[in-house]
Amino acid sequence: MGASEDQLTDISAEPLKDEPIPDLPLGEGVHERRVSIDDFEAAARRKLPKMAYDYYAGGAGDEWTLSENREAFGRWVFRPRVLVGVSNVSLETTVLGVPMPFPVILAPTAFQRLADRDGELATARAAKALGVLLVLSTISTVPMEEVAATGVDRWFQLYVMKDRSLTAHLVSRAEAGGYGAIVLTVDTPHLGRRLRDERNSFALPPEMGMANLQDVPLPEDADGSSLAKYFGSEHDESLTWDDLAWIRSLSSLPLVLKGIVTGEDARLAADHDVDGIIVSNHGGRQLDGAPATLDVLPEVADAVGGRCEILLDGGVRRGSDVVKAVALGAKAVLIGRPYLWGLAAAGEAGVRAVLEMFRDELELAMALCGRRSISEIDGSAVAPAPGTVPTWAFRGGGGTGFRRAGFVPSGMRESE
Repeated sequence: MGASEDQLTDISAEPLKDEPIPDLPLGEGVHERRVSIDDFEAAARRKLPKMAYDYYAGGAGDEWTLSENREAFGRWVFRPRVLVGVSNVSLETTVLGVPMPFPVILAPTAFQRLADRDGELATARAAKALGVLLVLSTISTVPMEEVAATGVDRWFQLYVMKDRSLTAHLVSRAEAGGYGAIVLTVDTPHLGRRLRDERNSFALPPEMGMANLQDVPLPEDADGSSLAKYFGSEHDESLTWDDLAWIRSLSSLPLVLKGIVTGEDARLAADHDVDGIIVSNHGGRQLDGAPATLDVLPEVADAVGGRCEILLDGGVRRGSDVVKAVALGAKAVLIGRPYLWGLAAAGEAGVRAVLEMFRDELELAMALCGRRSISEIDGSAVAPAPGTVPTWAFRGGGGTGFRRAGFVPSGMRESE
């Protein structure tokens, strides 16, 4: 029997309740599907201790730069071309002459055994399975020789210590271990203030140390972050451009500088004949208020003028982000947090799943943009998003970044 008119009136008069809709139960044998990096991060956050999650996820200061790295990709839109025939899309490229199946590199990240008991070994095995290049951190939790034994294509990231003999020994070990390049981090004369680490009194578990440094433990009596205390006492803040000649003398390996965010420094790097630079603000973990890396990439590319190869890290979360970075001047990108979330969520399989996601999303984005190869991704593939003008646009020479994309902002003459 239907409701009476009075009953309908009473029901309609009741205020609607904002009650959550319960989740439908998963069927037997059905597992959570992770279809984005955010899904992997959510899974990692559930599994990791708060101190470990915050160490990976956090940035310096108010984390403005950390956020801007991601936001910057929204300041560019695609200019897709159609009817070009994309039945065969090639993702292959080269970096420093080394063939790569797609332009994604695993960035150096420290203390991976906080995420998985195999740590850097699990990451290396996943990278090798897909032919992806791995950059190993100086402060890894697995020795560089054990990582080399996996057969992964590899570079070594270098921090210069006050004990220069230790630095020289690290480079010698890397060359003997078949590492293909030295990646010198240049943006850490001091460690940035990472408030999450200070609040958590970040420290490594007793059984874990910095394996490439004779398993040196972090200080136990640190007031705040023990990593910050270690860097303050051991890292060489006196490093200058003049020291590049000494670092070059330690090996015959190519030299890549990581941590460049201005055209001035990019030009100096090229003047010093480095083989490559990585446009990086250390994942937003050093100077809060530094610009997003994608925002400064055109300025850096213009300053270099093709004299060395340019890579980019910071904020890359999707295969489509890779297209934007390549269009604006990068040869490839490096990812850090995304594969750490995969490592924490599912170990080696998780890292591999993240890399496959990037590869597949890149292929799809290229096809939808009408680009059949990496070489076809140029400045015409992107444009500034409506209503946005990147902050470098009116710096000296910055306007050429827009001309690379075929756009000149209103008020800027073509001759400027």
